[in-house]
Amino acid sequence: MPSLTELVRSHTDLDEVDVAWLQLIQADWQVIADLSFADLVLWLPDRDGRGFWAGAQMRPTTGPTAYVDDVVGAFVPTGRRPMIDMAYDQGRLVREGDPEWRDHVPVRVETIPVRRGGRVIAVIGRNTNLLGVRTPSRLELSYLQTAADLTRMIAHGSFPVPGQRSDHADSPRVGDGFVRVDAAGRVGYASPNALSVFRRLGLSGDLDGLVLADVTRELVAPRQRPDEERLSAVLAGSVHGDTEVATDEVAVILRSIPLRPEGELIGALVLMRDVTDLRRRDRELITKDATIREIHHRVKNNLQTVAALLRMQARRIDSDTARAALEEAVRRVGSIALVHETLSTADEEAVAFDDVADRLGRMVTEVGVAGDRVRVVRSGSFGIVGSEAATALAMVLTEVVQNAVEHGYGDHDSARMGRIDVAAGRLVGRLHVTVDDDGSGLPEDFDLDSSTNLGLSIVRTLVESELGGQLDIGPRPHGSGTRVAIDVPLE
Repeated sequence: MPSLTELVRSHTDLDEVDVAWLQLIQADWQVIADLSFADLVLWLPDRDGRGFWAGAQMRPTTGPTAYVDDVVGAFVPTGRRPMIDMAYDQGRLVREGDPEWRDHVPVRVETIPVRRGGRVIAVIGRNTNLLGVRTPSRLELSYLQTAADLTRMIAHGSFPVPGQRSDHADSPRVGDGFVRVDAAGRVGYASPNALSVFRRLGLSGDLDGLVLADVTRELVAPRQRPDEERLSAVLAGSVHGDTEVATDEVAVILRSIPLRPEGELIGALVLMRDVTDLRRRDRELITKDATIREIHHRVKNNLQTVAALLRMQARRIDSDTARAALEEAVRRVGSIALVHETLSTADEEAVAFDDVADRLGRMVTEVGVAGDRVRVVRSGSFGIVGSEAATALAMVLTEVVQNAVEHGYGDHDSARMGRIDVAAGRLVGRLHVTVDDDGSGLPEDFDLDSSTNLGLSIVRTLVESELGGQLDIGPRPHGSGTRVAIDVPLE
């Protein structure tokens, strides 16, 4: 199904500002459909004047749909749907005409011009399934009157409000709680769900005839509500926006849409939603995240303690071979500790690995025998790496750089400076890493499959088994030295 932007670019002359205006309408698309008990279809004028393209569609949650199938992307030539033509050409709401029959269902069609900056840029078709129509209740009449006010604002170009969007996940919906207030902020009608929300806040009576802002102040302590000016503006309907109030037990989001069908403020639609459970889950997630970060911090501390103990033990051993083995263990533990240190300060269970790679390079060269003569340079980016993959990747990088320092420069001219280039990049969901050194290169009889080097065995196991990738070791393409190529899948 094509998107609104794709249809605009392919078939219309609307500019980016027009598209932004239509997207603002789409942000409140569901609210208008639910208040209307009707399907909404946004019709875009063809650039050649041949007709209209269906650019967006929304079904109501408060009533039966008038469209069984999706219509986005459909084309209606001029003359086939006269009401669309009239709304666009004359810039007025069009309601005349008999119901249409679609799949044996009578559908009342109304068309609304979408005006921006004094010109009509599109048309909204409002399609009501008449099989779902019954004697309207007070709630339905309030919904329909509010929908009528909003459609007149769209036709006059005063809705949507530029810069105001409510597409965040916890935005109130019509069915969550609906209140209609007059220009003084006094409640004219409150839906049963809205009344239930306020009774959970502590209201004992009814809302009809009360000033919504005053009632809210009586129920919510000052420390648990926003600044007074914002609260008054939202609940009186003088601004398009939202706010959140809470008691010790209940949290509620309130959102207002001022109603100015003829230019003057006549009142507002105030939607509300009880988000107590959402806020409780938010707090649980925050607590869980903090706990996980604390665990990573403690693991890092423990690993650093282990590394310090190994380092102390290495100093007391006379055997050079044993000392070297312990120093390698120190580096391996240190690389894992570095990942946990990064995770302990991250907001998510993922690592911005570039900083880890740079620190690992410094750590290896600082403690290596030839490290003071070797510089590690990174190019490209590893990107964000998940915590499990980050630990394995850190150990792989540590071993590869350590091998390059130890075997590429350790037994050669002590005056010669060396360079190790670490290049990283992502392509089609895979991470590609190459480590090039300008050292002495590989022995002539080197074979990865038969190598007994512990570091290379660790690298191969981690790359192929833990990361599910591929490892290749060979001569550097240009000049002396060695290249290690790593290719692993990463989300």
